[in-house]
Amino acid sequence: MTMRKPAWLILCMMLVLSLFLAACSGGGKTSTDGDKSAEDDKTAENKEPVDGGDLVMGYSGSPTLFNSLYSDDNVSGDVEDLIFEGLVGSNKEDFTPNTDELAESVEESEDGLTYTVKLKEGVKFHDGEDLTADDVVFTYNIPLHEDYDGPRKSNFEALESVEKVDDLTVKFHMKKVDAQFHAVGLSFKILPEHILKDVPVAELGDHEFNTKNPIGSGPFKFVEWKDGEYLKVEAFDDYYQGRPHLDSITLKFVPDANAMLTQLQNRDIDFWDGVPPSDIETVKSFQDDIGIKVEEGLALQYNFFAPNLRNDLFKEKEVRQAITHAIDRETIVNEIVEGHGEVAHVPESPLSWAYNEDVPHFDYDPEKAKKMLADAGWKPGSDGILEKDGKRFSFEVKTNQGNKEREDIVVLLQEQLKEVGIEAKPKVVEFSSLIADIDPGVWNFDAIVLGWSLATDPDPSAIYHTKEIEKGLNFTGYSNPELDQLMDEQLQELDQEKRKKQLGDIQAKLAEEQPYTYLYYPTEFRAMPAELEGYEFHAKNRIYKPHQWWLNK
Repeated sequence: MTMRKPAWLILCMMLVLSLFLAACSGGGKTSTDGDKSAEDDKTAENKEPVDGGDLVMGYSGSPTLFNSLYSDDNVSGDVEDLIFEGLVGSNKEDFTPNTDELAESVEESEDGLTYTVKLKEGVKFHDGEDLTADDVVFTYNIPLHEDYDGPRKSNFEALESVEKVDDLTVKFHMKKVDAQFHAVGLSFKILPEHILKDVPVAELGDHEFNTKNPIGSGPFKFVEWKDGEYLKVEAFDDYYQGRPHLDSITLKFVPDANAMLTQLQNRDIDFWDGVPPSDIETVKSFQDDIGIKVEEGLALQYNFFAPNLRNDLFKEKEVRQAITHAIDRETIVNEIVEGHGEVAHVPESPLSWAYNEDVPHFDYDPEKAKKMLADAGWKPGSDGILEKDGKRFSFEVKTNQGNKEREDIVVLLQEQLKEVGIEAKPKVVEFSSLIADIDPGVWNFDAIVLGWSLATDPDPSAIYHTKEIEKGLNFTGYSNPELDQLMDEQLQELDQEKRKKQLGDIQAKLAEEQPYTYLYYPTEFRAMPAELEGYEFHAKNRIYKPHQWWLNK
């Protein structure tokens, strides 16, 4: 899933969450088109950008809606990054907040209870109306409203009120310190008050603005969306940072990975973010012939197996630990993703300053898994599948169509779990259908294989806090009051070293309890036109400064 950015997710989902150093250092990039000399690079740097052209980006999943207060998947998030802007962005090196977007400055009071945001001048929405403090106040009052039912409520629990000081100045008053608010809370996209002010908050999540005619202040404006086919945006001439160089960007939805590879080779798509590791050598073999390049680095993401903890099969911690012991994650990394990743043990990326590697490990040990399951009362039935109290240890594992690694992983899980007496039946479904199955109140799954795209701030509350079960992103139903308290406490700590210790303790406890089996942190491969200039690899954001992209034809 690779779930989009809570401001992450969610849902990334996607999700999107991962990763580390070397060809991954700090979200840095490694280009694999390796023939350029230093002189060539210098020449390219001196070239003046040229306007024009359409970039076609291939996506394996379709978006759902375009409103960051309600969306929870990475594809929707990418569209939002083209159409809208938030107050702050994030640096690609360390993910700290910056003023690359709407805020001219952000001042935090010494006690952490007030944020004063100055807006840039001359920002307009796509319909020509000015973006002012009124729009900021309007946007942030939505998640504070009692009728708000979106998945982002926890990001604003510490926010007391939003005050307009003047047309370009807004004050955020906090009820309590919230360590993630600057990086995450201030990153949500600003909505136009003049269009949405009369829409009841209870109806806003389903309003046609989110799908038919989203209007933001970002570098590109919405043109059309044909579900399952494509979505097109075009350059916004009055963008406050200057008209984008590209005339348009088309997102083409190709759910089958083999078809995506063929379309890339034929240049029916120009850009494929998320080339499967199994296909990367193939792509490199024809990249020079068709004029593309590949950039790679760790994504800010982890992939996982997650059981529905409402199911009695998964309620015992020891059973979840046994399942992890039964899964050969080294094989997943070495064979399915061909070494392009690292086994995961915690729900945080090695790229993060908060990453804790000193946690309990449940390495591949099927014999130990068998013993733990036997100790928990599970005995082999006549067909070899474990039984307890008349119930077979059998369940369905869902994942999303078009992601080769995940499709291969669920087959591998079926084989490996069968070795310890567990029947795991793979089911591959279309991405938007899978997201709908894990929506709050639906929870139509036994277990899933997906990924979380992580937030730039390492707070894990949105996925694991009890308060996130009913309407948030805690779709597995995991609940631990002790951890709830620890997650609340770390958000009150502004000293980063002290907070790192608290977050490390949380990661260690989650590693022990195994509400998920953390599979691996993936390396991400992004194929794009060799002539694409101005592109910067950001481990979190695929759409990063798109107004600077241009085609050097």
